[in-house]
Amino acid sequence: MLGSYIIFGVFALLSWIVSSSLTSKFKRYSKIPIPHGLTGKDIAEKMLRENGVFDVKVISTPGQLTDHYNPLTKTVNLSEGVYGSNSVAAAAVAAHECGHALQHATAYAPLTLRSKLVPVVSFASNWMQWVLLAGIVMVNSFPQLLLAGIILFGITTLFSIVTLPVEINASSRALAWLSNAGITNYETDGPAKDALKTAAYTYVIAALGSLATLVYYIMIFIGRRN
Repeated sequence: MLGSYIIFGVFALLSWIVSSSLTSKFKRYSKIPIPHGLTGKDIAEKMLRENGVFDVKVISTPGQLTDHYNPLTKTVNLSEGVYGSNSVAAAAVAAHECGHALQHATAYAPLTLRSKLVPVVSFASNWMQWVLLAGIVMVNSFPQLLLAGIILFGITTLFSIVTLPVEINASSRALAWLSNAGITNYETDGPAKDALKTAAYTYVIAALGSLATLVYYIMIFIGRRN
């Protein structure tokens, strides 16, 4: 188990570094206004409307960096610091979440796959640590238990990997629309791109960390008789 703790520690540190950078950049870019005085709410509604999506509501949600799109309720949920803010950061985040709404409206394949994986991932997340722990303890007498744990962990790893194109595509849609719609210009395009790129790194690190841990457990299973 020491190996898994080392892997977890390394990627937890990287995740903290990126998260701190994201928070710092969000604060910095929250002080840079965008033209026309549009708030995050205004931008989200405008992006949805101009892309032919009229059945999604834009609402405010408590907290910081709690922004998300809910496909079940068809709502773009913007945090308090985004919903009413006229800034580059608010524009980038609002457009990104609307990017998910557009993915949903067009049945974007990776998003559809991720949605289908949610109930399976929920089950796997609840049981995998206990199964993996028991499987490592009984690796020589009952290796099938460790294999079951690896399969459960593999499901969560697959979810992390599938999440990458979903997030990257949403950011690409957001940046293209912000520029084409004239929401951002040559001065604000860079900060908007930087904010979304840093946010994407959190998903990349999570996926790599999960993949590295999965490989570690597989190596334990393969080398159980050595």
